[in-house]
Amino acid sequence: MDPVLDGGILGEAALFDPLAPQTLSDPYPIYARLRAEAEVQKTDAGIWLVLGYDPAVQILRDHDRFSVDHRNRHDTPELIEKLGPTAADRGMENIMLFKDPPDHTRLRGLVNKAFTPRIVGAMRARIEEIANALIDEVTERGEMDVIEDFAYPLPVTVIAEMLGIPEADRNDFKRWSRQVAPILDPIISEEVFFKVAEAGLALAAYFDELVAKRRTDPREDLITELIRAEDEGDRLTLEELRATLILLLVAGHETTMNLIGNGLLALLRNPVEADRLSADPSLAKTATDELLRYDGSVHLTARTAIQDVEIAGEHISKGEMAIVLLGAANRDPAQFVDPDRLDVGRDPNRHLAFSAGGHFCVGATLARVEGQIAFETLLQRLPGLKLVDHDPPYRATITLRGLEALPVAF
Repeated sequence: MDPVLDGGILGEAALFDPLAPQTLSDPYPIYARLRAEAEVQKTDAGIWLVLGYDPAVQILRDHDRFSVDHRNRHDTPELIEKLGPTAADRGMENIMLFKDPPDHTRLRGLVNKAFTPRIVGAMRARIEEIANALIDEVTERGEMDVIEDFAYPLPVTVIAEMLGIPEADRNDFKRWSRQVAPILDPIISEEVFFKVAEAGLALAAYFDELVAKRRTDPREDLITELIRAEDEGDRLTLEELRATLILLLVAGHETTMNLIGNGLLALLRNPVEADRLSADPSLAKTATDELLRYDGSVHLTARTAIQDVEIAGEHISKGEMAIVLLGAANRDPAQFVDPDRLDVGRDPNRHLAFSAGGHFCVGATLARVEGQIAFETLLQRLPGLKLVDHDPPYRATITLRGLEALPVAF
């Protein structure tokens, strides 16, 4: 099996397996060791790793020389030979994350309209209502799994309501989104790839049916707005509409679920900072950004050089892939003072948890608001919150970093 498909992005010689239990538990010492050796380094699998903050920003903002389209990789013919031409593109070719300008610009401009600060601000009261209702359901129990009982249902309810998804269908979404999420990984096995494709087809069929219903019965929801844009002509194809809905569903709750889970774990492991935030809720904004920096939801993003380029003194050739390790850049001491220390009042905090450049996360404003409300609600409503498992398990994913479960008592 090709090591690029299997996940050995550094190869055995570098002694770094992104899916190893110790790496999933705490990748930051490994990031620090590698970054101390070189900010940009080529693995024995032929892939570049970018661990420093400055080169990461340089690549993320350089849309002229770096592409998000996997078809620009020099090993794409090999991937197509292994997976088949249909499978190699299925689920990717119409997803905004994997499109360069001008297609990305067009799609992003459309979706941006649903996530303006004004619209998200108007949703704050509803998000607070959902958060408090979830806490109401667990207060008598004295314990809960933060992921299952709070971190998952809060953002999935928000994005489902935005899209107009019936409540009865949301459990199906949890299963499908978990299965589809590895598509965000730049490196997956053939077995996982086909599971992703299967779940993607199920989601596509569901959305096709829902879109058909909204064409005849428009609602005040995002799906209806996207259909209207499609009907204006050559702005959004049916395939792009379907792919955009899948992306909004998965990215709209998976990342925020991880933000809440990872963030609360960090706070409970740093009780002085948790007490500081609890005593001063005005710190919710800076605290949320610090938790995004300290142990963010998204740990990497991939780019392919579309021409030869020099980065941090290294020559990256056309067609070679660079994996920007956002989690490593966010702990770079050249950018952040005492980067391994959690500081809920850290300001300024120019972290890369939402990426940078043209692919800066379109849902960043919504994620920040959800995070602020989540941490404030959890700390204020559940005094005495404590960990039941001090080393909770992480999900075996490369791009998204998140917990399988987070049992707590209060």
